[in-house]
Amino acid sequence: MTPAGLKLTHRSHDDPDRALNALSKIELVITDCDGTLLYTDKTLGSPAKEAVRKLSAAGVRFTVASSRPGKGMRSIVETLGVTTPFAAFNGGKLVDPTGWRTMNAHWLAREAAETALESLARDGIDAWVFIDDAWYITNPGGDYVSLERRTVGYDAVVVKSFDGIDLGSVEKIVASTKDAALLARKEAELQGTLKGRAIAMRSQSYYLDITHPLANKGEGIRELAQLAGVALEKVAVLGDMQNDVAMFDVAGVSIVMGQASAQVQESATFVSSTNDEDGFAMGVSGLLAVRE
Repeated sequence: MTPAGLKLTHRSHDDPDRALNALSKIELVITDCDGTLLYTDKTLGSPAKEAVRKLSAAGVRFTVASSRPGKGMRSIVETLGVTTPFAAFNGGKLVDPTGWRTMNAHWLAREAAETALESLARDGIDAWVFIDDAWYITNPGGDYVSLERRTVGYDAVVVKSFDGIDLGSVEKIVASTKDAALLARKEAELQGTLKGRAIAMRSQSYYLDITHPLANKGEGIRELAQLAGVALEKVAVLGDMQNDVAMFDVAGVSIVMGQASAQVQESATFVSSTNDEDGFAMGVSGLLAVRE
């Protein structure tokens, strides 16, 4: 029987026993942060904190993977007592939280970064450049600057142009605009223009992330599982956006939040409630119920 609060997707509906058997063997849980672990207002609720505590009590390891920079994940990691390495920049950087040491990182090729920035500038789309934990912007009045400041917990460095920074050490470029349709078109365009040189994928309807080809959550989950000594079939992941599908594709079990698009939902094993309805906590409860 499917655990309370979880529904099988059409992808897994034909073999529910297999899906439930996989759920019962989970040893490592890795979750997306924004839109999954966190409420839409970026807060971390008590049900999520309690769910992580219950995972630890059951002997299931836990960590996080996000499009955020490592520094922007510090509050979450410390609040939840994460001691296992975690993934920042969509898997582009692995960080050891016990000493905040970078374990691995993938940088955009300079010419890919230049191509992306030129393309965004032509369409008047705000661009942000992340190098390590530094966040560079040219438009401090941009639509989502204040939201990002609140999300990552620190201020951007305002520059007149990106010409004066080292574009050979960029870990992520973010395109930001309220025009969701424009951003969708730009996503498709850059996926073609940068094919083989970078990934262009939205992490929110208003954010388009551009990263190294290996800076994706699928590769990040592979590396985190290997570091933990856990086989991928014993890893469960939770997410909500298109950039989470890469980790859905490699993990043994995937749980998607209820507000995700139909396409993203069909890429997962189970569907939970929305993030604002404690979908993360419900997903963890379902996992633990099967293990008991």
